[in-house]
Amino acid sequence: MNDEFAQELARMALVLHEQPDVEQTSERFLEYVLARIGTVHASLLLAHRGGRLESAAATDALVEEADRVQVETGEGPSSSVVEDEKSVVSGSIATDPRWPRWSAGVAEVGLSSVLSVRLRTPTSTVGVLNLYDPQPDRFTQSDDVIAQVFADHAAVAVANARSESTLWQAIDARKLIGQAQGILMERFDLTDEQAFAVLRRYSQDNNVKLRDVAQRLIATRKLS
Repeated sequence: MNDEFAQELARMALVLHEQPDVEQTSERFLEYVLARIGTVHASLLLAHRGGRLESAAATDALVEEADRVQVETGEGPSSSVVEDEKSVVSGSIATDPRWPRWSAGVAEVGLSSVLSVRLRTPTSTVGVLNLYDPQPDRFTQSDDVIAQVFADHAAVAVANARSESTLWQAIDARKLIGQAQGILMERFDLTDEQAFAVLRRYSQDNNVKLRDVAQRLIATRKLS
């Protein structure tokens, strides 16, 4: 790794840690990778337990469609990367036999090549970087190595942004539930525990998240 590349990675790391959320962290990461490798189509998918994938950022509608098919079919280069913990390269998406449903689903999108690499921390797989190009056999072994170096440097920043986002969502949910409990306590002369039990029972009986039940009660002053 030359000094210029090392400095670029250091700048990227600083910029990523300054971003306020997962989406903007992912978008800035894609900007750095695309500038270095020289393509314009890319995405970042977050990995969840059980192999489920979720879009964090995409450069355009073509990529969004390619990733949507991956998520819906449960197969494609990103799924292979999560399962095998190795990068994946394809120079002919439409005819690649490894992912028949995914290949058929994106045959008309106009993307021919894909390079997918894992974002990993020492303890987990954070997500997958996907680089796409309309030109067949576009990505080389050198591109693979460069993309993996970028992914390794970005993984911690994305993981931290994701954890912070989850934390704030949990805090927000607790605040909403507390407000909803207060409404029930005042209206029906309930204790804190009794009000929470009402919310939880409604959530379970109607298969609605507890946070959404609380938000509805706050907005409408009624549960249904």
